[in-house]
Amino acid sequence: MEPAHLAVDDQGRARCRWGADPQIYRDYHDDEWGRPVISDHRLLEKLCLEGFQSGLSWLTILRKRDAFRSAFADFEPSTVADFDQTDVDRLLADASIVRHRGKIESTINNARRACDLITERGSLARYVATYRPGPAQRPETVTWAWLADHATTPESTALAKDLKRRGWSFVGPTTVYAFMQSTGLVNDHLEGCWVRDVVASAQRAWDAYDGQPRRPTAD
Repeated sequence: MEPAHLAVDDQGRARCRWGADPQIYRDYHDDEWGRPVISDHRLLEKLCLEGFQSGLSWLTILRKRDAFRSAFADFEPSTVADFDQTDVDRLLADASIVRHRGKIESTINNARRACDLITERGSLARYVATYRPGPAQRPETVTWAWLADHATTPESTALAKDLKRRGWSFVGPTTVYAFMQSTGLVNDHLEGCWVRDVVASAQRAWDAYDGQPRRPTAD
């Protein structure tokens, strides 16, 4: 709908302009961003890496993602929850990741909090799915103007508030909304992007985890 924010490739396929270049972005945009993420370790990874991205570009995080996975035991919650000061020192010396003490310690803390949620709810997916916005809370067509005006939403604010109440860190409403976009809790591929309909169909995978009342506001 807004050609300035879409890019058309040699095959005539339009995609969100941010996902056109470089190739690592194109692969992420086409094959991952917005597709449902259900497994506990991938949900923990997505949320923690969004926290690491704060103040940096997402491209930096993508290029280091394999190193992050290696350094943090593939973000397996129970394994990372057992990290101690020796692991913190090891990670601070690892030049292949972002060496930020606060974010490293936050990841370990969040893994512990994730274990608590898994015990309580059965899975992280069952918890975060309750914050999926209903159809009435989303526009029929997602435009760049709408996205530019919605770095947060009532749902991301509510989820961030509850995570903080549970002891999570580096989970502000903007970070949480980026997490919701990347895990397919919302579909923010622009109208006209070839991936948008693919993601809309794939989002049905969330339905099996969405049996609890939604919490649409931060109140």
